[in-house]
Amino acid sequence: MSASNKKAICFYFQVHQPFRLKRYRFFDLGHDHYYYDDYTNESIMRKVADKCYLPANKVIMDLINKHNGKFKVTFSISGLAINQFRLYAPEVLESFRKLADTGMVEFLAETNAHSLASIKSRNEFEQQVNRHKLMLKDYLGVDATSFRNTELIYSDEIGSWVADMGFKSMLTEGAKHVLGWKSPNYLYCNSINPRLKVLLRNFALSDDIAFRFSNRDWNSWPLTAEKYASWVSKLGTRRDLVNIFMDYETFGEHNWKESGIFDFLSHMPAAILKKTPFKFMTPSEVADLLQPVSAITVPSPISWADEERDITAWHGNELQVAALDKLYSLTDKVNRCNDPHIKKDWDYLQASDHFYYMATKFFSDGAVHAYFNPYETPYDAFMNYMNVLSDFELRVKQYFPDSKEQEQIFLLHEEVNKKDGIIYKQTREIEKLSKKVARLSPSKTDTKSRTAAKGAPKNARAIKDEKASLKKSQKEASATTAKRSTRTKK
Repeated sequence: MSASNKKAICFYFQVHQPFRLKRYRFFDLGHDHYYYDDYTNESIMRKVADKCYLPANKVIMDLINKHNGKFKVTFSISGLAINQFRLYAPEVLESFRKLADTGMVEFLAETNAHSLASIKSRNEFEQQVNRHKLMLKDYLGVDATSFRNTELIYSDEIGSWVADMGFKSMLTEGAKHVLGWKSPNYLYCNSINPRLKVLLRNFALSDDIAFRFSNRDWNSWPLTAEKYASWVSKLGTRRDLVNIFMDYETFGEHNWKESGIFDFLSHMPAAILKKTPFKFMTPSEVADLLQPVSAITVPSPISWADEERDITAWHGNELQVAALDKLYSLTDKVNRCNDPHIKKDWDYLQASDHFYYMATKFFSDGAVHAYFNPYETPYDAFMNYMNVLSDFELRVKQYFPDSKEQEQIFLLHEEVNKKDGIIYKQTREIEKLSKKVARLSPSKTDTKSRTAAKGAPKNARAIKDEKASLKKSQKEASATTAKRSTRTKK
């Protein structure tokens, strides 16, 4: 089959979990430098691992073994998700490693922190991508040759950066306002650097699985593998490429096992291979085997989020803009800092999820934003994040003060902290010594016993009676002495 006659279907799954922040008060600034809700992070990771990652990976592995090289899938796993696997679910990371070893799974590079660096700083963006490539090599043993940006964010400029970094293809959304009359079911290229191939998501077929599978009010419910394959087949006569992109949590978490989602996944590849002319390919294979039909022009960033398919999910209101501007104003200083704790927090605080929680959208988009959102309101999310960011800024500026006055303030602050530490240690020592003295001193019970043995103090009435008795005894003694004296004279 010639390259021009090849027809590809590409299944891609996003895997990401942020490090969620604990409730951080204004009064914690300068004292508490640990920002994360470990209990929530571990609980969610364990739940999603058991409901989605482990069972879905098993199904994928079984399908790869069953179809002998005919079934292939693609993943992107954020650096934050890899770190959470290492902390809370190492068996999940091992299961992805086994999938990588089959050679039938492609893992894409992305920003290590699942961040919005591509809309704020090219240098930070490229640094994060390079760090993520190293993580993929270290933990999965793969070299990434294709790319997907956070939440499929793409523009002509961002695509040209990705091309300059040597990637052969990049994934993004088949947004209607960008495509116009064009179809997402072809391969395109970047308008600035045509060497980068661009794969566009078919949002209708992707959302049929991701958002409508469990909806009993949907006129196509229930969705079976055969029905889905028939829809894909209709595109086969006039389309070259079908890109099905979704969150991996679609399987088991967003759609529970009881919905039949795993059965659908198990039967879908066979139905596609049997009823359609499409072959399963990875993005790098698509870039190598298919020819782009034209360049795609995207002057302003797009994404796969919300109805607008733009970046307003993270950069659409004053709260989000202020938080992002404040965060990335620290970029240069953080890059000059060698403190590993600063570097770790810098990555974790860049996760796009923190800004997603600040969105003020309503209706269907609002419901999506509420999923896994730990805050009651966008304002709560903003205040909590800004408290954390303010403490982080103080720590960074201790290394790189803006002025001599600020440097002096930080030195005084450190001196106060040292003295507070000394006072705390001395207070603890005093408490220990007080307890030791109390153990060595006689108890109250022993004191009472000795007091009772000596005779308890007398009350006022007893003292008065004793005085009267003493006077009486003195009178009797005087009378006796007088009688003796009289008898002597006689």
